[in-house]
Amino acid sequence: MALPNAYAQYNNSKVLTASPAELTLMLYEGAIKFCNIAELAIEQKDVQKAHTNIVKTQRIVDYLRQTLDMKYAVAQDFERIYLYLSQRLVEANVKKDKEILEEVNSHLRAVRDNWKEVMRINRERGTA
Repeated sequence: MALPNAYAQYNNSKVLTASPAELTLMLYEGAIKFCNIAELAIEQKDVQKAHTNIVKTQRIVDYLRQTLDMKYAVAQDFERIYLYLSQRLVEANVKKDKEILEEVNSHLRAVRDNWKEVMRINRERGTA
């Protein structure tokens, strides 16, 4: 029992010490993880598990959208992306459609990969 507790403490510490950019990356990673689980659940015909993980993905996407700082022009682009992903997740959940989830997941991975690149560039410039 000590091992799961140690893992939970490590994860908690990781979140508490992360920069805002790292927290955003963790959110993208979580959304991708839950979307992957939902895809697998649909394959396995586990409707409840698919629903639960699609909702988790939706909550992350909605949180990312709600925390946008709209004073920056790029935030409007992200808002459109997040709104689209949110709509597609609702559709995927209603239809239990794996192909829609695959599409959403590909968008999430692309945004995550771009975010990682921005983080890398900022680190090299010393601005992160």
